Amino acid sequence: MPLPILALAIASFCIGTSEFVIMGLLPDVAADLGVSIPSAGLLVTGYALGVVFGAPIVAMATAPLPRKPVLVGLAALFVIGNLFCGIAPNYWLLMAARVVTAFGHGAFFGIGSVVAASLVPRNKRASAIALMFAGLTLSNILGVPAGTALGEAFGWRSTFLAVVGIGLISVAAIAWLVPSDVAEPSGGGLRDELRVLGKLQVWLAMLIASLASASLFAVFTYIKPYLTDVSGLSTANVTWVLLLFGAGMTIGNVIGGRLADWKLMPTVIGTLLAMALLFVAFAKLGAVAAVAVAIVFLWGMLIFIVVPPLQMRVVEAAAEGPNLAATLNQGAFNVGNASGAWIGGLAISWGVSYADLPLVGAALALLAVAVAAASHALDRRSVVQT
Repeated sequence: MPLPILALAIASFCIGTSEFVIMGLLPDVAADLGVSIPSAGLLVTGYALGVVFGAPIVAMATAPLPRKPVLVGLAALFVIGNLFCGIAPNYWLLMAARVVTAFGHGAFFGIGSVVAASLVPRNKRASAIALMFAGLTLSNILGVPAGTALGEAFGWRSTFLAVVGIGLISVAAIAWLVPSDVAEPSGGGLRDELRVLGKLQVWLAMLIASLASASLFAVFTYIKPYLTDVSGLSTANVTWVLLLFGAGMTIGNVIGGRLADWKLMPTVIGTLLAMALLFVAFAKLGAVAAVAVAIVFLWGMLIFIVVPPLQMRVVEAAAEGPNLAATLNQGAFNVGNASGAWIGGLAISWGVSYADLPLVGAALALLAVAVAAASHALDRRSVVQT
């Protein structure tokens, strides 16, 4: 792994750990701050909304600035935000600290993916983005379980303070290893960044990202009751299955980068179609525990096969001003997270059983396939016309 991309991966590991570890600490946070668990759960929602609405603001504000100082500043903002999370005396200050931290999340991944792609030859750009996102996938295997265990042993605040320590390492690594002249903004600055948002292919790429993410979270949000009620697994075994899901994500991230460097849109279309078929298999065969476990692993692999190519797709479609579009794509993934969880919950409230819930994910994945196929057809038509 090139050292500058390693620095970005360390930061993405930190960001992923901080974003997801709160879910395992919710009962401790709620008890310590004197709020209900559902109220503590809004800390997850607040963070997601911070990514969606804060990231483009940060991207636009920093559009004319050199990329390296912006990345250092965003990593530092993340460190400061987690520090205030660790020392927040009450619920509302913790919520504010989470939202401020989230402001740096989307912008970092958006700008960082542009920088990572610029550090390697054109035929390896998707792999470079995948290497940066490897920190995010590893956070689900290593960071979140370790952070949860640390919080249970020494209090939830210790987890955020540990993230601060790793975050400081990432700030130093970016300042030391990332070249000073990397991916400098064009002379058009914010004007160029806004102009590319008029491109249909940019919005289609973000719509694919939202639908793919929604297909995941429509089912994954309710994966614990599915595995216990439908597959018959114990609560303890669910934890290990989720770790297996994280392992699949890590493997898929690497595969996705390499496949996207070979054939970008065919990789997206083929993977989303495979996801839809896997959801159908989950609905039909999920009652068999061994099959359910295997499907969860493959599911994690497939969902992250599409992440590097979709981020690369936005960077390519918005080549004249990619930073804002790449940042908005991170917001698109988070919109998919929130809407998928809502759609899954709505389906359950309308009487869809846990056993049939994967069919909702299959429908959303097929919608993503349709949009991706239309986008690819537009590419081919443009080539023919040219």
